[in-house]
Amino acid sequence: MSKEKTIKNKILEYIYTISKQPILLKDLLVANRQHNDGMHVDPAKLGFRLRLIRAYQVYIAIVLAILIPISLLTHKPLVKIDPHISILGAMAITAIIFIGFNFFRDRMRDAMTNELIIRSWKLHFPFFSYEEYSEKIDEIFEKSMKEEISKRDLEKYILDNLSK
Repeated sequence: MSKEKTIKNKILEYIYTISKQPILLKDLLVANRQHNDGMHVDPAKLGFRLRLIRAYQVYIAIVLAILIPISLLTHKPLVKIDPHISILGAMAITAIIFIGFNFFRDRMRDAMTNELIIRSWKLHFPFFSYEEYSEKIDEIFEKSMKEEISKRDLEKYILDNLSK
């Protein structure tokens, strides 16, 4: 991860297992292409796996950090109103919590994907910043696939096209 440890980076390190193996160039380029197109990237290609129990623990902690203060603030007014409204509210909140975990998991997977693509980018293309060259290299990669460039010659092909 990056040198500075943000809360998000600590959470990502806690809920994901990351392989020590470097990401292959072709896997990086395919993942970059899918990521740029807004698709989910196969975690196995980038070498990470979700630890589901830890993800649940983090999500529960976030939910409790939000719900406990809200409960403390709304408890007295809810005691005075009809219990049916409280029951309906509890059902809605429960549904939101269960649906929210899928959004949380997707968001964390996208963050981890982005982190690993940028980290691997620095290994394969150390002189080309990700922000500036990801789209351009994506176009060159698409062109190389049409021309059926072999995996062995792919890096040379990309670097040659970047220098033009």
